[in-house]
Amino acid sequence: MASLQEVGLAVKRLQWRHHRTANVRLADLGLSLVQWDVLRHLHAQPEASLHDLALLTFQTDQSMGALATRMIKRGLLVRVKGPGRAVRHRLTHHGDEVRLAGGEILDGVLHESLGSLTPEQRDQLHELLTLAAADVP
Repeated sequence: MASLQEVGLAVKRLQWRHHRTANVRLADLGLSLVQWDVLRHLHAQPEASLHDLALLTFQTDQSMGALATRMIKRGLLVRVKGPGRAVRHRLTHHGDEVRLAGGEILDGVLHESLGSLTPEQRDQLHELLTLAAADVP
């Protein structure tokens, strides 16, 4: 039986493999995995605040603000007025195109490691990882 440490290390190794490979391949689009993740989350939640995006992408508020500024300069995002004094961000047409292209790259990266699993095994893995990552009440 695998120990908790062995399971944790296996999860970390797979995550590291995905992250490293994705960064190499996304570089062809001029993106990092974190930048693509911002585009993905902003597409899914267009009203997300910078704080929300920071939480979703595992960053600090400060690093997310700096990243958004760089992404605006590259034409991937634009700032828009939100409710009150809030500032929100939106994908530009170019940002959405890059998001889609990055999604294809990520699908390829993930297929290399998870594609050999049957659909039932992938569902079970997803269920188990989701259960393990859930907050304990």
